[in-house]
Amino acid sequence: MMADGKAPDDLTTLSQLDETDLLRALKARYESDKIYTYVGDILIAVNPFKDLPIYGKDVCKRYMFNNSRCSQPPHIYALAELAYQSMLGKRGLLPANQCILISGESGAGKTESTKLLLRQLMELCNGNTQLEQQILQVNPLLEAFGNAQTLMNDNSSRFGKYIQLTFHKGQVLGAKISEYLLEKSRLVQQDAGEENFHVFYYMFAGKTADSLAELSMSPRKRYRYLVKGIAPENVTKSKLKYDELINALELVGFTDREQSDMFTILAGILHLGEVVFSPDESEAATIREQGGAQAIAVACHLLGIDTTEVSKCLTSSLTVTRGDHVERKYTIQQAEDVRDAMAKALYGRLFGWIVNKVNQLVGSKTIIPPNESQQIGILDIFGFEHFEHNSFEQACINLANEQLQLFFNQFVFKQEQEEYTREGIDWTEVKFSDNQHLLDLFLDKPIGILSLLDEESFFPSGTDRSFVDKLNSKFNHLPHYSKCKHSGIRFTISHYAGQVSYSGSNWLEKNRDTFPSGIINALMQSKNKLIERIFKAQITRTGSLAFQSKRTRKLTAKRPVLTGTSKSKMTVSGQFRNSLKILMEKMNAASPIFVRCLKPNQKKAPNMFDSQYMLAQLLYTGMLETVKIRRDGFAVRVSFEEFVTKYNLLVSSPNLAVTAESCQKILTASGLSGAHVGKTKVFLRSHHVDTLSEKMHKLDQSAIKIQKVVRGHKDRKWVKKIKEDVRERERKVAEMLQQVEELGQSLVRQQEVLCQADKEAAKVEKLSKAAPPSPLPSPQQPEPPAPHHNILSPEKIDGSFRSSSGSSISEHTQLKVRNPMSDDGESSVGSEALFDSNGDFSSDDDFSQPLESEDAVYSSTPVSVYGWFKETQTRYLLQVTGTFPEWFHGIISRRHAEYLLNKLGAIGGFLLRVSQTKFSYCLSFKAEDRCRHYMVEQLYNGKFIIIGEAKTHSSLTSLVKYYQMNKISNWDGFLTVPCGQEFKDQKDYDDLVDQQMIAVILKSLRRRPDTIPKTTQDDGEYLVPRDSGRNSYLSLLPDSEGSDSPHKALSQNKNYADKTWELPPSIPNRRIDYGQIITPTSLQEVLVTSQNLYFFSLQRFYIQKNFSISSKVSLIDSIYLYIEPLMSLCEVFFAIKMFCLQRYHFKPFTRLCFSTCILQANL
Repeated sequence: MMADGKAPDDLTTLSQLDETDLLRALKARYESDKIYTYVGDILIAVNPFKDLPIYGKDVCKRYMFNNSRCSQPPHIYALAELAYQSMLGKRGLLPANQCILISGESGAGKTESTKLLLRQLMELCNGNTQLEQQILQVNPLLEAFGNAQTLMNDNSSRFGKYIQLTFHKGQVLGAKISEYLLEKSRLVQQDAGEENFHVFYYMFAGKTADSLAELSMSPRKRYRYLVKGIAPENVTKSKLKYDELINALELVGFTDREQSDMFTILAGILHLGEVVFSPDESEAATIREQGGAQAIAVACHLLGIDTTEVSKCLTSSLTVTRGDHVERKYTIQQAEDVRDAMAKALYGRLFGWIVNKVNQLVGSKTIIPPNESQQIGILDIFGFEHFEHNSFEQACINLANEQLQLFFNQFVFKQEQEEYTREGIDWTEVKFSDNQHLLDLFLDKPIGILSLLDEESFFPSGTDRSFVDKLNSKFNHLPHYSKCKHSGIRFTISHYAGQVSYSGSNWLEKNRDTFPSGIINALMQSKNKLIERIFKAQITRTGSLAFQSKRTRKLTAKRPVLTGTSKSKMTVSGQFRNSLKILMEKMNAASPIFVRCLKPNQKKAPNMFDSQYMLAQLLYTGMLETVKIRRDGFAVRVSFEEFVTKYNLLVSSPNLAVTAESCQKILTASGLSGAHVGKTKVFLRSHHVDTLSEKMHKLDQSAIKIQKVVRGHKDRKWVKKIKEDVRERERKVAEMLQQVEELGQSLVRQQEVLCQADKEAAKVEKLSKAAPPSPLPSPQQPEPPAPHHNILSPEKIDGSFRSSSGSSISEHTQLKVRNPMSDDGESSVGSEALFDSNGDFSSDDDFSQPLESEDAVYSSTPVSVYGWFKETQTRYLLQVTGTFPEWFHGIISRRHAEYLLNKLGAIGGFLLRVSQTKFSYCLSFKAEDRCRHYMVEQLYNGKFIIIGEAKTHSSLTSLVKYYQMNKISNWDGFLTVPCGQEFKDQKDYDDLVDQQMIAVILKSLRRRPDTIPKTTQDDGEYLVPRDSGRNSYLSLLPDSEGSDSPHKALSQNKNYADKTWELPPSIPNRRIDYGQIITPTSLQEVLVTSQNLYFFSLQRFYIQKNFSISSKVSLIDSIYLYIEPLMSLCEVFFAIKMFCLQRYHFKPFTRLCFSTCILQANL
């Protein structure tokens, strides 16, 4: 007898194996809140119907990259880790796509298991993008629109979905959702005790009274499509669910307009359901004046379609016979069917569009070759259902479960045992229940239930009665089919999970899924763009929506829309059959992993284990046979090539031959017993794989340690060589500086001699005016010193030295320089620079065009961040007073942010700063132990979110306010005190501010305080047009107005030595060959070239060294600041030396001490 709570983690280890032992083990584990149990590599999950503390972060980490499955208790997280590691080829096999198949009755916990698997897979990716959070929000989004409360399950999936995750090098690239057979009939009719889709109840509980009034709705009204209405005790829960839904929509990427259109369609559907009919004199249906007329008017207004046209289509049909138009009036029942068909079409196409939109937003944006990417699929499909009233939908749902049961049987029993026989493994056959014949009953052609249903649907005179009669005549002799006597049009099918009696009512109508073409045409011309789009979309052969591209739309513009019941339109059963076929192809192409969800009782009550009910589930799922084959069989079967390739290192023989002897050698070296070597494969049990994985992990760790030592040795040698090169370079630079200094002093002395000669010549000239001139020998001019290096000899130019523009250089000026590395922000070193009289090259703003970085596609730069903020972000932060929030900071470094927060000193003190290298923000705050920094991104729809969090925000202000009241997920605290500016008179975001744009915003706010005008562009919305004034960050030159303009000052020959000005947040758009040698022929070429290169180097320094740079610099500083990252020192000093030599030949010479400037440079 087994002690309570001592049941094994793996049922294959039971000493005795029968139904009683199996049930006793599961009960003992369930009563100890151990809801997960292994059966070899298969996981059994029993729904506890209560919250358990086994899904926290600490538990999640315990199951990450765990090489031994036995080291932790059974868990759904362990299965996610198994799938992830197997996909990467770390579980005994080569890398392969994985498929996780979750099966069980309705209410057994399949949907929750899917969400837990997704959560753990995203954790295993260890990604740092928002994509992981978007994928996690897909499930709650689709649940709201596709799940409903039934008698068996409070959150029953009324559609099937297959989630396909794509990975590259272990990182998730995207997800794709495939949906199957949405139960649209639930929209217009629910059985007693059941509800409509969740989203309707969420809408009434979450929307404000004003929002509902805009949709002409009231929470107090009882709508026909919502039989029960929203229960008072569920209002609070539904409101929370509504908030979660809105957050999921925003996080995934749905825009506000799209969300508004979605809820407008939902409201239109509910109003459409309120349309009632009454008979006229001829018993034909007409819309009732009291209530019905108003309802159809409101519904058509919300849906953006013509009321008169739709009213006519709801009560009559128009056919053309031999050129004559014949109008046929509907009966009341027919009119209600058309009304309901219209509502179902609206909801079905809306749901299809949501799935399509989700795939567009979370799908992979990176093109990866198929052989370089891997996939993990998760199937969450409706469970087996048996209600009091079972119809067409239950038949399709149970058929899907039959197909999945067959797949399980074939993989676990049939294929495995056939392989044992083929490979010569000694094996005693395990009997199992094969349900292939039941699938043939449904799917055979031309004589199968679905084929006969399609055939009868195409007959105009076909009825539900004739269809059931045909089934009775064809299948009454089969053991799994029986007709029901004295119970109308009913029949019974013996499924693998038990007998189910089906009602044949409305099978043909549901299978046809048609409604009048007039209504389709009206919806295709709707003023609501979303409705227009979803009804212009094509229906694929699996029943999903296919939206046309512009090119396809042109080619198919004249193609008629298939809306009738002709054979050209595929039926619902045909679409479902194709869906099943494609689904099975996907699962057969991957390695399956099975999760069996079990339901402990039918009352959905916690701590209640119904042994008889559980035993029935264990029997019809074949769990006893599964335990037997997993205990005695070999779950892992690897080819010789895969096995030798994977494990040849265990015998230290990387070139081991691919033979049976080599495989046996590896098994012997590993100390494994119980494994078998067949004719072409090695047969292993699950614990064998765990042992091999542990041994390979030890080898991996040893290899990593060896690599660490070797790489460290190589890197140390490399660093030593680099240091030697740096020292040699410094020596050469010192020699060069000394030569330049000597040359500069020599030039000054020679200039003084020339000046003295000029003075003497002036005296002589003055004396000559008083006396007759006498011939005097001209003074001998000394030759310039020969250059110490092989450079171009100086040129002699008549007249004064001129720039390329012809302007004579006659002045110099001194600019104030701010040292970015100093504490006080101001440098004590001044620099001298030359300017021509026209100011052609003097300004820091004198550029040609913005630089086009090669990395611009992948990442932003500090300069481009300026423009991004000015053009797209100002409106999110600017307050009505014309100021920015106290907590907002510009582009400051992480270190400076921590300095400000530590100076503030308050726990929870925070600031929001603009990112240095990305189009995003960073939230920095002081925690108890350290300062923390979280990235804040703007989503596709304009909302803001902290990376890793699930809550979206309409603005940065609302984000800050939210986290002042709510905790961030991994920090137990709140944002408290905003950290303001360090200096009141100088803001660190001044460079980001465009005063002209602010003026436009404030003017708009004064005109209409409730809104801000926007100009819509192709790629977004902007407050003002991009090309108006200086709002564009592509503006390069500063304003030439005002006394502070360097251009204007220099053109007027003013002394500008004490002036400073702001550099523009742009850099020259000029491709630079970093290896080219610059040999300027004029001072202007030296300065302009170095100025252009300076800004590019400044970007690189900014990103790499992470310090704050000032926008107040002088031109002469650019000569040395750009040297290191762009060209060799010697080339630049040759250019400077060349310039000094050239200056020697000019008489109008203003003293310029280059040597002093260079020695002051912080190289």
